[in-house]
Amino acid sequence: MELALKEAYRGIARGDGGPFGAVVVRGSEVIASGHNEVLKTNDPTRHAEMCAITRASKKMSSPHFSGCVIYSTTEPCVMCFAAINWAQIQQVFFGTTVRDVKRLGFNELVISNRRLNTLGGGSVALVAGFMRHECQELLDAWGRMPSHETY
Repeated sequence: MELALKEAYRGIARGDGGPFGAVVVRGSEVIASGHNEVLKTNDPTRHAEMCAITRASKKMSSPHFSGCVIYSTTEPCVMCFAAINWAQIQQVFFGTTVRDVKRLGFNELVISNRRLNTLGGGSVALVAGFMRHECQELLDAWGRMPSHETY
């Protein structure tokens, strides 16, 4: 999660997008990391998790991430959770929730990963509130920025 936080801070410092970072890990190996690149690319799908998954799929030469987990500074949105499920990532660790970022003005569908997992019959293990304090500090830093867009 520390690497995901560093990615998120790097992304907002560059103006690439919102305050989000993600890292795909297998065992003790970092496979790939990413931060939100929506503003950098003008592509609404370039969320931190999607960037990390895209990079991991290229590195692993596979769409299936057997044995992998993902760390995300915020609970993945519906789109990102679907990609996590399709990639067969076994576990998601996240700090803040979709409700937390909704309060900052992000256009989130407020459906928890737990609910999505249940509705979809998925088997993704979820660890909510992982390093929540540090992830909330990231959102607070974003909220204090004089000018930002909510993507």
